[in-house]
Amino acid sequence: MRATRMLRTAGLAALPLLTLAHAAPAISTFGPLRNRYMPRLSGRGNPGHVALTFDDGPDPRSTPHFLRLLAQHGVHATFFLLGSQAQHSPGLVREISAAGHEVGIHGWLHRPLLLRGPRATLDDLARARDTIATITGERPVLFRPPYGVMSTAAHVAARRLDLDPVLWTCWGEDWTARATPESVHRTVTSDLAGGGTILLHDSDCTSAPGAWRATLGALPRILETCERRRYQVGRLSDHGWRRSRSDMLSFDRNASDDATVY
Repeated sequence: MRATRMLRTAGLAALPLLTLAHAAPAISTFGPLRNRYMPRLSGRGNPGHVALTFDDGPDPRSTPHFLRLLAQHGVHATFFLLGSQAQHSPGLVREISAAGHEVGIHGWLHRPLLLRGPRATLDDLARARDTIATITGERPVLFRPPYGVMSTAAHVAARRLDLDPVLWTCWGEDWTARATPESVHRTVTSDLAGGGTILLHDSDCTSAPGAWRATLGALPRILETCERRRYQVGRLSDHGWRRSRSDMLSFDRNASDDATVY
């Protein structure tokens, strides 16, 4: 009985350390730190190129507007899709892929990965990857976590599923009710630099209702600014952003696939 109590006490004492280890990668959410010390995770690429990315689709109400605008400008982008959204709009997923855009996964549901353990995280990412692969005929290799927040379990799951996490260097804060085309353009371009990755949203499924309209209105201005600064705009795969494990944090390289964190 004494030994059992000692084991239980040791287990309870270890919980804070396990929780800390699970949450440690969330530090990469802090943009300035990530952009400086984690260039691959930030999506840093060719200095003469900017990667254009969209999250939270596909959405039949809004995504087609973005596809038409991008086609008009002759620009390809990377779309990080939610598996649950893709399941409901498989034709739109195929349209995105057929138009030459790159498809990555944004998880199955837009829920913080910090609140999930290893098994739930692995299942979520695998379900999204396999669903999109079945629809497009091509297995995604890129992954962006909901809210841009990584966890140890997410790093381990991505490694097991052969997915590369990638976040961004600048965003438009286009998910809020107060966003306007002017504010989105101003926010993106204030941090825009060659080799950067832009985060925008082609859906309001996790944003303020109608927020995507501000993004759509800002997009031509963002593309014009890139052109004026002599940046080419395209997909992450056009960005000189190569698949690499070099920027995985040390705990990921050393983590066991069977590690359990609660």
